Amino acid sequence: MACVLLFSRLFPLSHRLTRTSICLLSLFLSYLCYCALFPADAIMPKSGEPTPGCQRVLSDGAKRRLQKSLSCVLPLEARPSSVEASRPKADQRPSSTLHTVRNDTPSPPMGNLKFGNKKLPNAIIVGVKKGGTRAVLEFIRIHPDVRAAGTETHFFDRNYDRGLEWYRGLMPRTLEGQITMEKTPSYFVTKETPHRISAMSQNTKLIVVVRDPVTRAISDYTQTLSKTPDLPSFQELAFRNQCLGVVDTSWNAIRIGLYALHLENWLRYFPLAQIHFVSGERLITDPAGELARVQDFLGLKRIVTDKHFYFNRTKGFPCLKKPESSSLPRCLGKSKGRTHAQIDRDAIEQLRDFYRPYNVKFYEMVGHDFKWE
Repeated sequence: MACVLLFSRLFPLSHRLTRTSICLLSLFLSYLCYCALFPADAIMPKSGEPTPGCQRVLSDGAKRRLQKSLSCVLPLEARPSSVEASRPKADQRPSSTLHTVRNDTPSPPMGNLKFGNKKLPNAIIVGVKKGGTRAVLEFIRIHPDVRAAGTETHFFDRNYDRGLEWYRGLMPRTLEGQITMEKTPSYFVTKETPHRISAMSQNTKLIVVVRDPVTRAISDYTQTLSKTPDLPSFQELAFRNQCLGVVDTSWNAIRIGLYALHLENWLRYFPLAQIHFVSGERLITDPAGELARVQDFLGLKRIVTDKHFYFNRTKGFPCLKKPESSSLPRCLGKSKGRTHAQIDRDAIEQLRDFYRPYNVKFYEMVGHDFKWE
């Protein structure tokens, strides 16, 4: 109305206008005043500027929320047509510049992304049972260039008829330069296994964890006894005639310890340089030293060192120090480091006499004295 009064002062003839004309004139003058006081660019956002509710995304993936909103809608003129979107821009800058994305656009689920390929193993821990194979696998798999199957596959001794593709499917995905491993301790004493692994790849590296065969047999018996409480005594199973010192080599716990006989079968298919022997005793007293030799054998950089271990006096076994992402150290399961069954001293001495010639032959074959006397 102020504009109308001003107009009437400037133009005296305005009193002749009708009431309807005055109303229309008032509306028109109000619109002109409104446009003068509030420019259009102060009200409507420029095309190309992100509207509230958008996110501004940096090239490194970091997101900075500008303002919360129920949706993110860009002006129509800011949306490229399908033709323009497919046409490369001559002055397009690298991805370091900012760009806008919709709030409701889902990110790709990282858990579903699959990296690497499943490959047949480059190295296999083939034995021996109750020698320390699980410890070697758990210790070596903390190396960033090693990926290992979590469970024993028993492919070459029980599931060979399933084929190599089935076996490959059990392996973890690995990247270029990483080693694929698995462990099945019964391979070392299975007659057909060396030939079958050689048929898969003659370049496969083999790891054998050996231990004093008498101590190993007692540990084997202790494990079986925990699952079968009514098991006959150790002496009944180990001897055909204990008075005469006749050992029953058909019992698996005794047969496994004849390392020299089993190794002869492996050397028909693999050179000795392709087989690495880990001392089960030194694995307890010096885990870092044994793992250093394993890493050398596999052609890996020595990353697993003494800083990764501490000795658990309760278990009588080394454990891995806690990783940064965990509040607890990593020790082997309850079945590892259990107290052995009490065995008659005379029976132990008889078994040592029995194994002595086999041990000496084994030392000569591998070129190392494990000092099991």
